[in-house]
Amino acid sequence: MFNPAAKGDKARRFRRHLDAFAAECAVKLTGAIGDARRLAAEAVKEGFETIVAAGGDGTVNEVLNGLGDVPEGFEKARLAVLPLGTVNVFARELGLRLKLRAAWQIIQAGREMRIDLPAIKCVDCKTAVSSAPTNTGHSSQGRRDASPTLERRYFAQMAGAGLDSRAVELVEWQMKKRIGPLAYVLAGLKAMRIAPCQITASGGGHSVCGQLVLVGNGLRYGGEFRLFPKADLHDGLMDVCVFPRVNWLTLLRCAPSLLVRGTAPESLTECFQTPTLTVTAIGAMPLQADGELIGHLPATFSVEKSKLRIVVP
Repeated sequence: MFNPAAKGDKARRFRRHLDAFAAECAVKLTGAIGDARRLAAEAVKEGFETIVAAGGDGTVNEVLNGLGDVPEGFEKARLAVLPLGTVNVFARELGLRLKLRAAWQIIQAGREMRIDLPAIKCVDCKTAVSSAPTNTGHSSQGRRDASPTLERRYFAQMAGAGLDSRAVELVEWQMKKRIGPLAYVLAGLKAMRIAPCQITASGGGHSVCGQLVLVGNGLRYGGEFRLFPKADLHDGLMDVCVFPRVNWLTLLRCAPSLLVRGTAPESLTECFQTPTLTVTAIGAMPLQADGELIGHLPATFSVEKSKLRIVVP
């Protein structure tokens, strides 16, 4: 699954090798938001046993959910990742090579592992919270409708509500292609101007209030930052990290720790593990999963142990 409108050096290199790849697999080109999900589901129904997401974390999320749209889809097919995105957090978590040829060789080798698969049920997953382009590179053009729906949405790596989901909402697609991950930093600075909402995360005997809630399946967030140090892709648990307050002082205190150690100071967060989670907010709050806007709070989370078959090094 590849978006032909994708930009960046990795996407350009992929296009140069497109004919070679097409000799070994069926290349499906996406043209709009939701295409990768639909095409992945169709590929499973056609009998393909390995579905490759050629893109970033947003593309991985769409393809993953396409597998989930087919009855027994996660048993019929496995997911592989060809990392062409801006940050590629999930690929980093799996230890994949970020070089195109090396990543393709891993897919060819076909070593498989099973990992946990978290899922979210939230309001209005199908309609983007804003009309900003999504991280798959396609414009959603949508806003909340008058009759919001509930939909289950799987995610591979992480989800969040608060400053990070506001930043995802505000990030500019063209800016992201020009300056890469720095675009999220700029969007986050814009998001700091918005008054924070009170968010409550409840699960596993814990109930914690804060202004930013992050939920992890793996260790990493935003690249190589290890915000979930106890996370394990095989333990049947989600790792929840709550920042009680998010202000300029919080950012100043977090920055040195993130840059030097790749982790947030324990004094600024409250963390716990749980197989189920409910997240609510006082006021409107968007929700992101794998760097993609999927809806808004309230939301319930669950995880299925060893559900996802994934190609790994």
